[in-house]
Amino acid sequence: AGRALRRAFATRRAGTVNHALPDWTGDTAALRALQDSLARQVELRDRFPRPLRTVAGFDVGFEDDGATTRAAAVLLDADTLAVIDQQVARLPTRMPYIPGLLSFRELPALLEALALLPQAPDLAFIDGHGIAHPRRLGIAAHFGVATGLPCIGVGKRVLVGEARMALHEMRGAFTPLRDGPTQIGWLLRSKPGCLPLVVSPGHRVALASAPELVMRFTTTYRLPEPTRLADRLASRRDRPRSAD
Repeated sequence: AGRALRRAFATRRAGTVNHALPDWTGDTAALRALQDSLARQVELRDRFPRPLRTVAGFDVGFEDDGATTRAAAVLLDADTLAVIDQQVARLPTRMPYIPGLLSFRELPALLEALALLPQAPDLAFIDGHGIAHPRRLGIAAHFGVATGLPCIGVGKRVLVGEARMALHEMRGAFTPLRDGPTQIGWLLRSKPGCLPLVVSPGHRVALASAPELVMRFTTTYRLPEPTRLADRLASRRDRPRSAD
């Protein structure tokens, strides 16, 4: 049954994925143009099932001095946070690290990890950024457009933009992150005494919903459980990664 679900999911998304993830040719201008096109496909409205039944966390690391991309996926019960399944996918790294284009490097392994899960989640949390990206297409937004899944980016540092209002130290406090006049996400105090998270919608999640959804799945740690568990699976001391 799990294999049948994965085949059906892969077939349904194949056309979108092929468009969103072209072969690496070294043409960075073409990838930036594609980013602009894909960013226009991002939906900033809630289109996830209610009630949520499952959520998943995704993260990427690198092994073998960057030659191998390692992606982790953890599927959780949305009510109990019990782990339903977890998978790790390893693929040869398809392209070098280029600032602003990291999602093209990480996405193949993330899609492979997603395909290994017994079912697609109702909502995905990605370690990285959604629209809080210079071209509004961080890894969470790219992943969302490629798969059609509702998703949220949970970044550990600001990639672009600034908060114009001070962030309260209280757990759950959040303040807008803006790039010029445009709001692109939130700074969220998930744990007092810790640096805030950068939360932004990736796809099919409204800007206003993102911080509350992250806090819903945050326990006593800085990171929400889906990405905390995925980070633990994916992390390697030698992984050369940025936050974009």
